[in-house]
Amino acid sequence: MRHFIRHPSDIPIECHITHCEPCRRHGLKDISLGGLCFQTPDALERGCAIQIKIPVREPPFEVTGTIVWCRRANGHYHVGVQFADTNTEFSVRMIEQICQICHYQREVLEKEGRALSGAEAAAEWVAKYAHNFPS
Repeated sequence: MRHFIRHPSDIPIECHITHCEPCRRHGLKDISLGGLCFQTPDALERGCAIQIKIPVREPPFEVTGTIVWCRRANGHYHVGVQFADTNTEFSVRMIEQICQICHYQREVLEKEGRALSGAEAAAEWVAKYAHNFPS
């Protein structure tokens, strides 16, 4: 059973495994207070420290974590990362909401053909979904 509610996202992220490989772009699968999951074409070793950069704002949000699991899924891998610093909770909550708003902005453009500014997307998302967002 999960300890945190997961929030799906398709925001690109950059990862750097400490003392291992160069920084690479991956697809964020979901994010929660305790950690996140991303997709990668390569298996990654459990226990490695990892630096994650989520470029949804300037400067990009950065967090450090540990790879806690890696599972093969449909020709790629899902990698679970646990955040190293429990004090990142507020920042992660804000990034979760920014990711949801970015996703909403793209979804409205694709489905309705409306190009929303960041502020317009945020206002609509808050009005429609903020009450469902766990506190």
